[in-house]
Amino acid sequence: METLLRSEHDAPLTVYQQVAAGAGAGFAVAILTTPTELIKCRLQAQSALADGEVTAAMKYSGPLDVAKQVWRSGGVRSLFKGLIPTMAREVPGNAAMFGVYEALKQHFVGGTDTSGLGCGSLIIAGGLAGGAFWALVYPTDVIKSVIQIDDNKNPKNLGLIDAFKRIVKTEGFGGLYKGFGPAMRRRIHHDITVVVLFLYCDSASHTSFAEQSSSGGLMTLSVKSLISI
Repeated sequence: METLLRSEHDAPLTVYQQVAAGAGAGFAVAILTTPTELIKCRLQAQSALADGEVTAAMKYSGPLDVAKQVWRSGGVRSLFKGLIPTMAREVPGNAAMFGVYEALKQHFVGGTDTSGLGCGSLIIAGGLAGGAFWALVYPTDVIKSVIQIDDNKNPKNLGLIDAFKRIVKTEGFGGLYKGFGPAMRRRIHHDITVVVLFLYCDSASHTSFAEQSSSGGLMTLSVKSLISI
């Protein structure tokens, strides 16, 4: 996406180009993750219903069993149940995350060259960008989960709009934000961790063997780069 959007070779992407790149990435992510999201949601729903007491009610023995049963009930298409709401989450969510991340970096440096930005600023930008993701699309994620745990043969929800109406009718608009707090904290921590690991790996990839030897090794260099702002 960056290659397609970049106006000149090695030119930094603008905030708007980062938004477009994020949207494109979200489209690909939705296709790749819908089956695993479906499996995760069904196992989580089963765990919540069983509550560790009624073992006879356990429908799935694990992730592979979920995949097998879903496949038998409707073929490969059934594994992609919830693809549209997943796209409705990932495309705008990633667009917002990439855009906010780049906008904050440029704000911190007061320009478009963010190559010299320190780790602390990058961590803040990453955490807030992750928060922007959920702030924008969390209700869509709730709707997606409701659709994916629905029965394949006798579904209660006919689609995205129908699931939305059912949630609002039974739980009010607050039902669209059930679990928002823990999910937001998890997302922020997740994105901060990603930024830290990326910086560590990036530092490692640009450190020669000679530099490692002269400075006490890769770990020392990487830690120093992570704590410098």
